[in-house]
Amino acid sequence: MDLSLLSGSTGTALGTEIGAAATGNRGVLSAAANGLCGFIQRHGGDADRILGSSGVDPELLVQPTLSLDLGSYCQVMENAARESRCDNFGLYYGQQFKPQALGLIGYIGLCSSTLEAALHNWVAAFPYHQHDTLIRLVDADDCWRLDYQVRHGRILCRRQDAELTMGMALNLIRHAAGSNWAPRAVMFEHPRPEQWHDHCKSFDAQVYFDQPVNSMLIPKRDLNRPMPDSDPLLLGVLVDAIRHLDGQRAPQGLLDRVRDQVRQMLSMGEPTLENAAHRLDLSNWSLQRRLSREGVSFSQLLDGVRREMATHYLRQPHLSISEIALLLGFSEVSAFSRAFRRWHDVSPRQWRNHMQ
Repeated sequence: MDLSLLSGSTGTALGTEIGAAATGNRGVLSAAANGLCGFIQRHGGDADRILGSSGVDPELLVQPTLSLDLGSYCQVMENAARESRCDNFGLYYGQQFKPQALGLIGYIGLCSSTLEAALHNWVAAFPYHQHDTLIRLVDADDCWRLDYQVRHGRILCRRQDAELTMGMALNLIRHAAGSNWAPRAVMFEHPRPEQWHDHCKSFDAQVYFDQPVNSMLIPKRDLNRPMPDSDPLLLGVLVDAIRHLDGQRAPQGLLDRVRDQVRQMLSMGEPTLENAAHRLDLSNWSLQRRLSREGVSFSQLLDGVRREMATHYLRQPHLSISEIALLLGFSEVSAFSRAFRRWHDVSPRQWRNHMQ
């Protein structure tokens, strides 16, 4: 594969990306936002305003190997969906996101020998492309299950990113398997959106929501196909380049780790300190003591996560108040209503009516 031919819709030759490997990645490589401004504008949004409100510097989108803050990246997708009134923004953005546009991580898949190797190489390299993220291939009998989940306590609203990333993976597979290829099933962790039939149409598969993690079931029999642009020598260069991009990132603090666990536990009922401690491999006493040192209690962290998620869910008009209460781990709607009045001095229904 001739590097000089790899410029085009991405606007940057791959050789330039490799040459920029010294910049360092502390969140997600900006190739993940390729063509974002134009896509926002085509859906009626104001790209400059959406980027500004999300804390994303437009200059960082010019070079695919520059680093974006992962929280800002997820936020810009959520803001774009809300302000453009395109609830399936991430799904549609992912539909048109070809592997070539994804920069180094995309070409790592394209240069692999077979489709199965492409998936394994893509997953192995993904932590260098995007931090604070679960990405894995799980052996599930006659399928591989591709799991994906952002795991950062500051990033609670991440539906658009999940749908975008699953679309990216789908397009990598279809590059070798053909445009009609379909997974066995697709799962998302967020609640079922209003226009969920578009998800079934996009993936040409049954799509499930309210799942523990975002996943795609990929039949193993489909993965012995050769990749059309296989190039083992270039693959080695690409893997080395993306590893060199990995920056010196600070590990998540305790508060963010606890918030992340609370977010994962909400749909299973009332999160407890005991369950959070177990999931963090700490004793109850140790977690309580360490939170106290940070000047916060577990109940305060839980309250903050619920408050943020409540307004996120209330912006989705197809979700009833009772459904939102369950999603937030409340056993009764009245408990949710009391908490919401404490947060905002109005009822959930009044807040929703005001925001419409």
